[in-house]
Amino acid sequence: MASNPEKEPGDAPKSGGGLVPLIVLAVVCALGAFGTVFILSGGDEPTVLACADHEEGSPAHAPLAMDDYVYVDLQEILVTIGNEPATRYVKINMSVISDSEHMGAVKKAEPMLVDAFVGYLRALTLSDFESADFYPRMREQLAVRSEVVLGPEASHGVLITEFLLR
Repeated sequence: MASNPEKEPGDAPKSGGGLVPLIVLAVVCALGAFGTVFILSGGDEPTVLACADHEEGSPAHAPLAMDDYVYVDLQEILVTIGNEPATRYVKINMSVISDSEHMGAVKKAEPMLVDAFVGYLRALTLSDFESADFYPRMREQLAVRSEVVLGPEASHGVLITEFLLR
């Protein structure tokens, strides 16, 4: 008889607590998440728009073709690529961007420009042409060589008008 103690009504084992504490916890978490997003985002309208209206009076960007620049066409350049005899070649036509007062200097220095461009193109390998970022690098290198020959006041870049790799 002593081995069977009597249970009092307050000693009953408790279950998990029910559904109410879970709902309260979910509401508190949702309010915390909303408050965090609201505070971190600033809560105001963005001051800078991703796409500005063109009606504001300011142009979206400066035009690429400027009125005070001239484009001086150079002779066609044909260069073999690689060390094998004439299996692959590149044909390129380009123009030097200059201002109108230096146009005569560009035409006068055309043989030196072509020599500088051919020296760069001849040093390239076929694998260079297969690279995804080759074309912008080539334009940059040709522009640098143009500035070396003509000077930075006479050369404002190079336009490639025709490019053929065979």
